[in-house]
Amino acid sequence: MKKKILSIVLAMSMIVSVTACGLKSPDTSSSGTGTPAADTGAAAAPAETTAAPADTTTPAAEPEVTLVYAEVNPLDTIVGQTATAFADKVAELSGGTMKIDIQASGVLGSENDVLDTMLGGGGTIDMSRISAFALTSYGGEKSMLLSLPYTFVNREHFWSFATSDLAEEFLLEPHENGSGVRGLFYGEEGFRHFFTTKEISGMDDLAGMKLRVSNDPVMNGLVESLGANPTVVSFNELYSALQTGVVDGAEQPIANYKSNAFNEVAANLILDGHTLGAIQVIITDDAWDSLTEEQQNILVEAGEYASQFNRQISEDAENEVLEQLKADGVNVVEVNDVTPWQEAVKSVIEENTKGQEDLYQQILDLAK
Repeated sequence: MKKKILSIVLAMSMIVSVTACGLKSPDTSSSGTGTPAADTGAAAAPAETTAAPADTTTPAAEPEVTLVYAEVNPLDTIVGQTATAFADKVAELSGGTMKIDIQASGVLGSENDVLDTMLGGGGTIDMSRISAFALTSYGGEKSMLLSLPYTFVNREHFWSFATSDLAEEFLLEPHENGSGVRGLFYGEEGFRHFFTTKEISGMDDLAGMKLRVSNDPVMNGLVESLGANPTVVSFNELYSALQTGVVDGAEQPIANYKSNAFNEVAANLILDGHTLGAIQVIITDDAWDSLTEEQQNILVEAGEYASQFNRQISEDAENEVLEQLKADGVNVVEVNDVTPWQEAVKSVIEENTKGQEDLYQQILDLAK
């Protein structure tokens, strides 16, 4: 009898042993985190705990999103490199679930074309880098102050503004005015200078010239105050307009002047530095509102990174390009005294600061 009982006990032990050997831990290799089970400590857990219910508290992954970003200039410019830095940071912070699709070299049109599309609610362009003055024709009264001639005495002056409490007020102005876009961050592409097809040596030589402008009241006033004739030409048509004599000159930051090969058809550059090329990266309200709070925070953080990146590369890149232009035979004219230029455009500043004199003075007071 004892032998029979012992046989039964041994048989039962063998069944339990075989069953236990057949248990299998849950497969965690496809959880989406890419972390092997060994890294989580699961392999060291006792066998009796491996069959525990799966953890249901893991937050759901953010939805994938692609935002189309328009850039007039090529990717090798300061603003093009800034766009790339922004896109890369967004991809990094989002783990690849957010993509910034940069459409560079003006393939989506001029800045005004892009703004018309964005403000029109077409939905084909979500983001864009624009010159601050581009908003002046779209009710950006505060942004107009940034484009007034000789407002910023140097780059440090601009960055004192861009990192001040005033900056956010300016960025959100279009949204608060109901334009349908909002600014994310600031950057700059260097001071803007005039360049011409005809040889020049000073301000007086600009008199009577046809100088290309965008459809902007400040730039129109600036050109007129210098005795020249403002001529509206699309940026995408500027090279041919210079080549065929439709215009005698235009103005751009140094890096953009070279990247767009304007030196090939207008090899005279006068460094008057009439305006700092302040830029904003904007996004439509529709695109912004479609994002989760986490995705919005990613854009803000990536924007802060891209802004600092822009600040670091801008001056060095500009100086390098200027030396290349001189080596290529461009007639580069230094302006040692901007006082005559400032006097010439005084009325432009007075007219475009009416009603905003105090705000404009706050900007001026940020100069170090």
